[in-house]
Amino acid sequence: MAALAGPAAAQPAWPSRPIRIIVPFGLGGAADVAARFMAEPLSQALQVPVVIENRPGAGGTIGTDLAAKAPPDGHTLVALGNTAAVNETLQPQRGYVLLRDLTPVAPINIANNVLVVHPAVPARDLGEFLALLRREPGRWNYAHSGPGTPYHLAGEMLKHMAGVDMVAVSFRGSNEARTAVLAGQVPIMFDGIPTMIPQIEAGRVRGLATTALQRDPALPALPAVAEAVPGFEYPIWIGLMMPAATPRPIVARLHGEITRIMDGEAGRAAMARMGARPLVMSLSDYDAYIRRDIETLAGLVRSANLRAE
Repeated sequence: MAALAGPAAAQPAWPSRPIRIIVPFGLGGAADVAARFMAEPLSQALQVPVVIENRPGAGGTIGTDLAAKAPPDGHTLVALGNTAAVNETLQPQRGYVLLRDLTPVAPINIANNVLVVHPAVPARDLGEFLALLRREPGRWNYAHSGPGTPYHLAGEMLKHMAGVDMVAVSFRGSNEARTAVLAGQVPIMFDGIPTMIPQIEAGRVRGLATTALQRDPALPALPAVAEAVPGFEYPIWIGLMMPAATPRPIVARLHGEITRIMDGEAGRAAMARMGARPLVMSLSDYDAYIRRDIETLAGLVRSANLRAE
């Protein structure tokens, strides 16, 4: 009996130490906000600290690669989304393959982006803004948080679908890009609604349009870009993944806890305050969702002839 019990007794308890969520972007972006929201209720559920570790750089590939190479013991997660999907095409030199080296754990949320301009830009609405870009092609710059990020891809999609020209200016993270726009150093940006609503309300930037096919309930006074550019749609989704060899019972436990948090009243209310909504699905559906996004964004990269900067 002792011999039979030995191997089972030797299995380490999980979690046995703090869990880290790597955010492969800087402070203040959609992935950072979602991860920091998740940390407290997940810590309460698992009875260990959950710490956030920002590892920005190279369009999110530095932090994602770090997570992919972490020990598969259930103590490392990575918060990612559209950027990781587009990097499968846009960043061929990354050190990992997303769905080979990482496994889906659970989605967190989905939100639309908002197109904003510094108040000095002589365009009061979306129509005036598009007319300005057509009248002065190549003169106006837009800020983004790195190659392949949703804020970059939304700008390139607008250029491609509306037949306008803007110059992309890359920053190390969304917080740096946002700061540059607020200071008037770069006049234009697509940004996440949750992080930009306070700046719009304070008059530090002018909101022009949101990126769903219909108007967003969080900013109902703003039109959708699709009202002027039919078919334009670019949301931002955030979810969690972890090293592919992580034991399946750990992945299943985490999926269950995160789903419970996001599908509960507190999770829905928190997302509404952020201008987002929970993204709840099974593990298999989440895997399929990521695969579809990789394929869709690969088509955008090819059709718009995008290149990593």
